[in-house]
Amino acid sequence: MASATAPASGNPPGSTVYVRNLEERIKIEQMKEALREIFSEYGNIVDVVAKTNLKAKGQAFIVFDSVEAAERAIDEVQRFELFEKAMVLDFARTRSDATVKASGNEEEFEAHRRRRLAEKERKQALEALEAQKKLKRPAAATNGGAADANAAAGRPAKAARGTGLKSTNAAAPAVVPDEYLPPNKILFLRNLPDDYDVEGLSGIFGRFEGFREVRMVPGRKGIAFVEYETEAGAISAKENTAGITLGDENKAIRVTYQRQ
Repeated sequence: MASATAPASGNPPGSTVYVRNLEERIKIEQMKEALREIFSEYGNIVDVVAKTNLKAKGQAFIVFDSVEAAERAIDEVQRFELFEKAMVLDFARTRSDATVKASGNEEEFEAHRRRRLAEKERKQALEALEAQKKLKRPAAATNGGAADANAAAGRPAKAARGTGLKSTNAAAPAVVPDEYLPPNKILFLRNLPDDYDVEGLSGIFGRFEGFREVRMVPGRKGIAFVEYETEAGAISAKENTAGITLGDENKAIRVTYQRQ
């Protein structure tokens, strides 16, 4: 394989290689098998990660058991063609779960996993907000465009709306969907069975680090709030309880962060 210089991304050397520009039409299992066969020549592979979601298509991560193996792979495989597309390699920006877990420190692995999940959810929240902003059309730009068009066509402009009237077409402020709210210390529970009370919910959510209390809402059934001492506890609870089924009807509950 021809050697090439790795792209100067500034990512620090690590044992995980980030691969992009992969052929998206190849099935994931077939792609992982091909990657494992190619990269196993350069060292012991701990894991090969490739996902099917739209944003992750065409990308993969090769987790080696040493930084030296990852460096050799990047030097030797850079721009090597796989399924008629040249792979682009770099060191991954962060350590993989498999690398941290291999260190044998369970506490460090849990902290790493929570940070990764928190960062993922923050990114999702920002992306959702940006997507909604793009849907908004500034009223000033729309009105200005209409006035220019009327002037060009020789038509009189419409009378300005009274200051006390509100336009029914005004763009609503962008609202982040509940599922993409950034992490905080309080969880919002919905779709709870009517017979679940503070004691029942505390038995479920009290298992997670930093649990403080469950607060029911007087006069409202099916909803509650759970508070933790830190975001880390709330993140762990949310990841492990979202979608669980409760009650005789096996209702799936919704667990999101409180809107702030």
